[in-house]
Amino acid sequence: MIVVTGAAGFIGSVLISRLNKENYNHIVAVDKFDHPEKNKNLAGNRLLKKVDRSQLGQWIDENGEEIEFIFHIGARTDTSEFNKSLLWELNTDFTKMIWEKCIAFQIPLVYASSAATYGVGEYGYKDDESTIKKLKPLNPYGESKHEFDLWALDQKEKPFFWAGLKFFNVYGPNEYHKGRMASVVYHAYNQIKETGKMRLFRSHNPQYNDGEQMRDFIYVMDLVDVLVFLMKHRKNSGIFNLGTGTARTFLDLVTAVFEAQTLPPSIEFIDTPKDIRDTYQYYTEADMSKLRSIGYSKPFTSLESGVKDYVTNYLLKQKTV
Repeated sequence: MIVVTGAAGFIGSVLISRLNKENYNHIVAVDKFDHPEKNKNLAGNRLLKKVDRSQLGQWIDENGEEIEFIFHIGARTDTSEFNKSLLWELNTDFTKMIWEKCIAFQIPLVYASSAATYGVGEYGYKDDESTIKKLKPLNPYGESKHEFDLWALDQKEKPFFWAGLKFFNVYGPNEYHKGRMASVVYHAYNQIKETGKMRLFRSHNPQYNDGEQMRDFIYVMDLVDVLVFLMKHRKNSGIFNLGTGTARTFLDLVTAVFEAQTLPPSIEFIDTPKDIRDTYQYYTEADMSKLRSIGYSKPFTSLESGVKDYVTNYLLKQKTV
């Protein structure tokens, strides 16, 4: 059995679809399953069982001997959430519980960390475990993920294989339920459909022109390729970046969305909302040398190709994976 938490969510559901395609069908899906839009992401997937998130610890106690692997993808991912007790409960303490169960039952584990742990990037974006303690996340979400990374590195007892993955800016199908936290590709597609144009945040940093804020955008299909690689690899434990290694501007991204629909770009700029302005990242780019060094050699999809696939094969057709 393979356990996937956050199973009905964006990345978890795409991962399950990929596992099914590789004939892994004994999938235990863990989530709250109380969100009708999210639940659509699992339609047609082959699952052995659904387990409510609140029951996971007890369920592992009863079935741990049969579990081959755990992908812990579920989390509270809202970067504007300031309820620290909720974030620590869902993102830090819940992950500690899973970690300890994996030790008890000798289960390999991959869990989702976040590039939000890097803060403004004053120490760069290199997944060097000797410098992780220096990082200063900009919001409570990033802090909750960083707190677990630090805790994991500090543990004397660890699962025989484990990997924490700092996801950068992920986009792709099955994110339709995410609202404000959905990718810029998704928001651009919908704005263009409704208004014929796209609004981007104006730069409030003199080092960057409007629209030239940069992110490492990774297509969700590439991300799950790495997850499956690690499940099969099961060695070289540690914390790894998961981006493409190439930063691109928001102008590049939005232009690609227009081009995928064969439309001329029409872009306006608006002020960055004040509630996120002080914690806004102007540049992220994953150093991917560590993942490459353990044998992952598949190239990452270009931004233009990923956006085109997402728009033409999923958004225009209103399809999930």
